[in-house]
Amino acid sequence: MKDIRWGMIGCGDVTEVKSGPAFNKVPNSSLVAVMRRDGAKAKDYAERHGVPKWYDDAQQLIDDPEVNAIYIATPPAKHEAYTLMAFAAGKPVYVEKPMTLNAASAMRMRDASLNTGVKLSVAHYRRAQPMFLKIKALLDAQEIGAVRLVQLQMFQPELSDQLANSATNWRLDPAISGGGLFHDLAPHQLDLMIFFFGEWIFASGFSLNQSGTSLVDDLVTGQVGFKDGVVFSGSWCFSVSPQDQIDSCEIIGASGKISFQVFGHQVTVTKGGVAKVYDFSPLPHVQQPMIEQVTNYFLGQTDNPCSAGEAILSMQLMDRFTAKP
Repeated sequence: MKDIRWGMIGCGDVTEVKSGPAFNKVPNSSLVAVMRRDGAKAKDYAERHGVPKWYDDAQQLIDDPEVNAIYIATPPAKHEAYTLMAFAAGKPVYVEKPMTLNAASAMRMRDASLNTGVKLSVAHYRRAQPMFLKIKALLDAQEIGAVRLVQLQMFQPELSDQLANSATNWRLDPAISGGGLFHDLAPHQLDLMIFFFGEWIFASGFSLNQSGTSLVDDLVTGQVGFKDGVVFSGSWCFSVSPQDQIDSCEIIGASGKISFQVFGHQVTVTKGGVAKVYDFSPLPHVQQPMIEQVTNYFLGQTDNPCSAGEAILSMQLMDRFTAKP
């Protein structure tokens, strides 16, 4: 392939700004078709974004000869099925996070990619953004010495402003989302830990439905031990008051700490009581750096920026944190 001509399955609110427009702003990339089961909404999206074709059937989009790569932006329950359909047509897939409903499903997707030889990349797009690349560079340079532990807190009200708007509350249906707001937001955070520290060797946690206002658990805690000795501890609660919301991550090393908000734009390095602040401008399209890397990967120019194997590691953590006895 000399260029990537994307077909997008699912064109909800998350694609309006975060991802959709970026496909036409990346070199050797264009968005040529979109699909949504509601044909009127698919047509409206295509017209507003200047996309040449629209469909209300995923198989028709996948079979379009002008489409040579598939972006899956539906709720997680459909990720595996659409991925396998794309593989059957020999078309590489860029699939939204979380990769799918659970680790078992993710492994089937990985195995299908290996068995067919068709490429698969997962949209853990924060690992391609300048802010998190800077944090990784600081860690690799041992700016705070050897890392000892990581402490993360994510407390949000039930109507969190961190979530993309949606016509339905599908995130609160575990059959569609995998497990509520935790499964929507925590993949960003857990994947960053894997990006920073690599494979983990033990993990445990638990979850509770404290508020009882939906079918999903709204409090989750988890602990992870990584191969290099780093210990992670995280707490998520999605039923606090708006005044008590927190997005905090501290990476504590032998000689200092790195503090940041996963959904923020600032990194603070503190050593010897002295703080150095790095500010980052918000990106117009948060997925654009990742889409550029995935495009280059599909063109055979770079390695996979987020493989199925890497994404499975965070899926396994979510499964362990929310498993019921």
